[in-house]
Amino acid sequence: MLIAKQMRRENIAEYILYLWQIEDLLRALNFDEIEIYKTLVEPLQVDENTKKQTLAWYMGTVQLLRFEKKQQSGHTSHSLHLIADLNDVHLYLLQKDEKYAELYRMAKASITDFGKKLERHEESELELCFHALYARMLLNMKNCEISAETQQAIDAIAKMIAFLSAKYLRYESGEEKYE
Repeated sequence: MLIAKQMRRENIAEYILYLWQIEDLLRALNFDEIEIYKTLVEPLQVDENTKKQTLAWYMGTVQLLRFEKKQQSGHTSHSLHLIADLNDVHLYLLQKDEKYAELYRMAKASITDFGKKLERHEESELELCFHALYARMLLNMKNCEISAETQQAIDAIAKMIAFLSAKYLRYESGEEKYE
């Protein structure tokens, strides 16, 4: 919860990926409140009130996953709505920001290839980008090697998403205007 709040303020893309990771962790812990507490809450170096709030946050996520019938797989509507909001900014920037448009052009083939490999055509290109970044994150955690070509593709997507995420937060804070 504490990390999530900080990430939400600082980097919307990392926040979304963090939420996906939490969803998978909760699934791995079988949504068991005692296991969630022992594994994710108890080790925290915070006061008891913060631990209670953190456990409540995790259990709220469990309830949402159950309510949305995503106990086995999938992502909460919360993270998918954030991606949809990011997609609106993505479409805007393609028209208004040449630097972003160039980053998109550099990543476009990789996004398309990734979509074909996953056979996920119902999702936006942006959601495919998040699936690619999350897959890379999981492979890193498992210490799996990937080809230089795949790394180059992920790097192009990551640069585009980083730029988009920074712009999104500037729009959200009012630092820049989004028309």
